[in-house]
Formats: sequence, C-alpha cells, structure tokens
Amino acid sequence: MADRAIFDEFVATRTDRLLRTAYLLTRDWGVAEDLLQESLAKAWFAWPDIDEPEAYVRRVLVTTYTSWWRRRWRRELPSDALPERPVEDRGDGEREEVWRAVGRLPARQRAVIVLRFYEDLPVSAVARLLGCGEGTVKSQTAKALAKLRVDESIMREAYR
Repeated sequence: MADRAIFDEFVATRTDRLLRTAYLLTRDWGVAEDLLQESLAKAWFAWPDIDEPEAYVRRVLVTTYTSWWRRRWRRELPSDALPERPVEDRGDGEREEVWRAVGRLPARQRAVIVLRFYEDLPVSAVARLLGCGEGTVKSQTAKALAKLRVDESIMREAYR
C-alpha cells in the first residue's frame, strides 16, 4: 500500500507538467491525456524498481508517443482522392505557425525539440530519456532546426 500512496502522490503532483509535455508532442489534448494515461499505467507496473520517477515516466511518455507515431504512419494507405484543404485560422499568428511546423517534424526530432527547448532539459538528460547518445540528440536537434529554418510556412508568416 505504501507504493500505491507514493504513486498516487506522484500522479497528483506531476500530472500537469507531464500532460503539457504530452500535449506538445501530440498537439491534441485528448490524445495527450491518452498518452499520459498509458505512460502512467506502464510506470505503475515498474513502480517499485524506479529510482527517478519523473525521468522514467517522461521517457515512457516519449517512447510511447514515438511508437504510436510509427504505428499510425505505417497504417496510411495511398489514395487517388485528395482530402479537402482545411481552412487556416490566421488568428493564431506566428507562434501557431511555428507549432504547426514542429508538428510536421518526424517524431524523434519533435521529441528532441520539445524536451530541449520547451522542457529546457540539457542534452545529457534528453539522451537518457530517449535512450540514445548525446551526439544523436545533437544531430537530431540540428536536423530539426534545419528543417524549421527552411519551412516555408514559417518564412511566409515572418515576412507578412
């Protein structure tokens, strides 16, 4: 029962911050809530063996998001019919254009951008969370920033 109480306290105190991270990865509050719930459920099973709960749950969050993204991508089927273009809401401004551009990045690059620049984590912490080397984090960051620099939707917004 002690583990349950500690877990409940962790969830109560850390949910808001973890949910923000999940939202920045998914850009959809409903999907972010599902992602966080699944990540916390996975953490519960390993709870007695976890030394750093927030880091562990954050890593589970990112890896679960990445696996969801891969699964969804593989399910896409080519089609001759193109969907109707959504009407763009110009009221969101430059910040929303940047987030849309971040949303178009591959899942791993998006995770690196969110963790490095929104969560303000150092390269070493991001590497631990993603289970890769610091060099990989740096190269993924550089690739993501290069894509964002040439994204035409950001450039259009900047020169209006």
